[in-house]
Amino acid sequence: MATPATPSPAAHARPPLDPAVMLVAPAAAVMIMFFVYPFAYGLLLSFQPAQGGVFENYIHFFQTQDLWKTIGNTMQLALPATLINVGFALAIAYATRVKSPYQRLLSTLLVVPLTLGTVLIAEGMLTYFGPRGWLAQALQWLNLYEGSIRLTHNYWGVLISLVITGFPFAYLLILSYITGIDPALPRAAATLGADGWNRFRYIYLPLLTPGLVMAFCLSFVQAFSVFPSAVLLGSPAGTTRVIAIAAYEAAFEQYDYSLASAVAMIMGLAQLAIVAAALGLRRLFYRGPVTGGKG
Repeated sequence: MATPATPSPAAHARPPLDPAVMLVAPAAAVMIMFFVYPFAYGLLLSFQPAQGGVFENYIHFFQTQDLWKTIGNTMQLALPATLINVGFALAIAYATRVKSPYQRLLSTLLVVPLTLGTVLIAEGMLTYFGPRGWLAQALQWLNLYEGSIRLTHNYWGVLISLVITGFPFAYLLILSYITGIDPALPRAAATLGADGWNRFRYIYLPLLTPGLVMAFCLSFVQAFSVFPSAVLLGSPAGTTRVIAIAAYEAAFEQYDYSLASAVAMIMGLAQLAIVAAALGLRRLFYRGPVTGGKG
């Protein structure tokens, strides 16, 4: 009896084009077109100054006080705004971790600023927080405060704007993490005598650490790139002259695109340094498992 023919190795060979590659290709093309190529082009352009050597733009940035001080001005806005957003978002997300109609209503109200946009929020703040805005008039009408209130065109106006626009993003991100923790874990701890603080400290907080670090990093990057709020609500020539304004002035007022590219590269490095520090602190202090989410 004839033995069945064994299939050739070519019959088991993978198809010439993997379907997974076809699915990834559009996303890879978008990344190259809108992120990789502009970054590479800007990086090369930053080393092509109109005068001087290849590092002239970077030397000029750190030798010019009005330029290098923008890093500190931006940090003084981005770091406090990020800490405030993540801190309040953690507290409110923890209080609303149980699904209920109140949670959905509160989540809807808190994400309204995301639909308004930075410019519209800035315009509303000028009307509400201005020297003759609704807040000042209400306080004077109630005889609570008679002096002038300056919460716009200064540091506080930009900081408040960053909190209003950044808080919903941090809240939704942390809420997605905290609702993914298996509720059986804190219930088991409660049966063993753990009170609310110990349940938060030893169960929720360790499991939330990766999410908190990610929320901090994303919120910081969002706050560090502040531009409309710094112009409309701050003092662009003073304490709120952020690094994004310096890049804009170099590109569209001085028409020095090489210097503007160098400022943008420095801006990216500053953000990357803070993000790397946050991730490093997470690896240093976080030793627990990253399990506990509902499967």
